[in-house]
Order: sequence, then structure tokens, then C-alpha cells
Amino acid sequence: MIYFDLRQNFITFAPMQGNKILLINDMCGYGKVATAAMLPILSYMGNLVYNLPTALVSNTLDYGKFNILETTDYITGVFPVWRELGFSFDAIATGFIASERQAAIVAKYCREEAEKGTVILVDPIMGDEGKLYNGVTPSTINSMRQMVSVAHLIFPNYTEACYLTDTPYNAEGVTEEEVRTLVEKLRALGAKSVLITSVLMKDGSHVVAGYEGDYFLLHYDEIPVHFPGTGDIFSAIVDGHLLRGDSLKDSARIAMDTLSKWIEANKDNKDKNRGIPLERHLEEL
Repeated sequence: MIYFDLRQNFITFAPMQGNKILLINDMCGYGKVATAAMLPILSYMGNLVYNLPTALVSNTLDYGKFNILETTDYITGVFPVWRELGFSFDAIATGFIASERQAAIVAKYCREEAEKGTVILVDPIMGDEGKLYNGVTPSTINSMRQMVSVAHLIFPNYTEACYLTDTPYNAEGVTEEEVRTLVEKLRALGAKSVLITSVLMKDGSHVVAGYEGDYFLLHYDEIPVHFPGTGDIFSAIVDGHLLRGDSLKDSARIAMDTLSKWIEANKDNKDKNRGIPLERHLEEL
């Protein structure tokens, strides 16, 4: 069972196997990212995982060329059927949103489900390293703000947090006070709990910054290798541990350590654009 504590204004979870979790994210044909990365992790961790694709993507965007089919018209037909059939979920985890129209539809559905007790977990996928991903437009920022407004927990990286809050991106690092201000700006958009990943501090250290009733910073050593989908893996592991009843801080630490181990194990892979071949590591969860 999952609880949202209105008195303390952040999410808490009671451990339970077999939680029903809906993934609303894109489906990539070639590469372990988005739904293709999250579904096996959350399933392996004992959850009943369902999915609703926001887009069908030919391959990871890192290859430079890709084809995307937006599925908004399909989604508009899905929600009425699910309501008629009485389908419900303990948690909904959203990722890539293909358009402002799609965001409005998905956000409305999430808001309605949240009122019934469903926890909404939002990864506002837009960009990294100070810039937007290939194929992501400025209108996507407004779309993600709609999603953040209904979220109990959000997982932006530092770049995405800056775009969402109109905060200048600082490639040279930020102070702890600036991180706290960024968290507060995100909470002002509607998010109850926050994790900001890939934050470079002024002293050169790297942290994940969080809030679950209080602020925390979790330090890690950066591995200078790029794989697409690492954010999806991180959020899936966090979600899985929250559903087991772990705290947000502990869930984030476990996800960070696990992801670091998987990156280190695959850093010599020839084609990193495919993402991490995570199935070979599932038993480590």
C-alpha cells in the first residue's frame, strides 16, 4: 500500500509486493531506455507493471537519426476504456511526454487518479548537460510543468530542473544554498518530494539533491562514460525501493550505488548508444 502524507506533505510507502504500477513513457525499438529499461527492473522487483506508450521511437536519440510516432490519439481512446473497465494503479510513473496536448491529457488523468490515492512519480525527461535532447522543443518545458504540478515525486536532472524553473544553468557548479533554492522552486510548481540528479557542486563534487520533509545531499563519484537510459534505470530502482517501503533518501542511495556498478561493468562496451544491457544485472537488485 502507498500513502501520501498530507500532514507532512511528502510521500511515504508501506512495503507490499505486487503493487500495480503504470509506466507512461516512450517505447524505444532499439536501445534500453524509457519503458524498455524501467519495465524489467520494476517487474523483477516484484511489481505488476503495465505500460502506456507516449511515443514509439525507432532507436535511442544518441544515434543522431531517429523516427518518432506520437501516440496522443491512441491515449485519448485508452483512458475511457480503462475507466469503463475499472482499472486502477497504486502508482503511475511518467517519463517522456511528446507534446503539450499529450501532457494536458496525461496530467488530467494523473490528477484524477491521484485523488483516488494513486501516487504520481514524474521524470521530466528533456535534456542534460545544459541543453535539450534531440527532438525536444521549448514547448516540452511547458508540458513538463503540467506534469510536475500533479506529481508527488519528481526526478529531474540538474539541466531539467533549471529549464523547469527558469534558472540559469551553471556549468561550473552550484552552492548548497543554490541547490536548496532550486528544490524550493520545483516544489513551488507543485511537486511534493524532489530528487535532482547530476548536480555539480562548486567544490567539484557530484551529488543527488533531495527533499522528503527535509533536505539531503548524496555524494557520488562520476564515471566519465555516457549511456542513454541511466536516468530511467535510476528512477526505476528508486520507485522499486519506495514501493518496498524504503525512504526516499535510502532508495536514492541504493539506486546510485547500483547504477554506478552497472556503468562500471559496461564502460568498455563498443556501442554505448544502445544503453546498458540491464537484464544481465537484474539479479543484483
